[in-house]
Amino acid sequence: MPAPIALALVLFLQGQPAAEAAAPPPAEAAAPPADAATPPEDRLPAGAPRDDYQFVGWCYGLLRGYLDLHDRVMPEVTRIESTYRPPDRKLSDDLKVYADMQKEGQAQLKLFRAALTAAEKASLKPINTVGAAAVSKGADVWNVTPDVTPARLAQEWMSWALPARCETVAKSLKANATLMGGAFKVNDEPAAPPPAAEAAPAPDAPAADTPKDPVSVLLAPPAAPAPPSPN
Repeated sequence: MPAPIALALVLFLQGQPAAEAAAPPPAEAAAPPADAATPPEDRLPAGAPRDDYQFVGWCYGLLRGYLDLHDRVMPEVTRIESTYRPPDRKLSDDLKVYADMQKEGQAQLKLFRAALTAAEKASLKPINTVGAAAVSKGADVWNVTPDVTPARLAQEWMSWALPARCETVAKSLKANATLMGGAFKVNDEPAAPPPAAEAAPAPDAPAADTPKDPVSVLLAPPAAPAPPSPN
């Protein structure tokens, strides 16, 4: 009979243990920081311009400032290298590294100059003032305050390295400017919003006197004297 069978099935199911709740899905792994996932040659250094032309100018100023400090810091660099010597290296070999870096830096400056020149020739409007400002911004990184000791400056100089992105962008900038010609453009800073219109004076308020140019005030003819009042 169907009824006893249905009842038996219900009783059988009631005797089974309740199904375990489904386990929550595993939490997604946190994404790595953006800088960790970006190759060194693609990372934008802090404070550097985003536009390629201005960025290469910034790199030029940054490297130029580093190279210009060579004669100033080398006495302290030599003292540091002489004091903390590894047993398996010659002092002359370590000091030669800094001379080699000067030669390499000059070659990199030549690359940056070529890229900047190609961009300036390709642009239909003058951009050299924008480039000069970017160069100054890069060089300002090496402006030190009087409280920085010679040892601290030398240590910073010894451990510094040109950002890997500089050479990559310089080569790309030169190639793009040469290829695009007159179509090459530099990304300008966004234009400042227009000034807000001044509020109109209230109807019952007297209009303010228009300020006069000091020269026009001095050159204006004297006002006619007032007629004498009748006695």
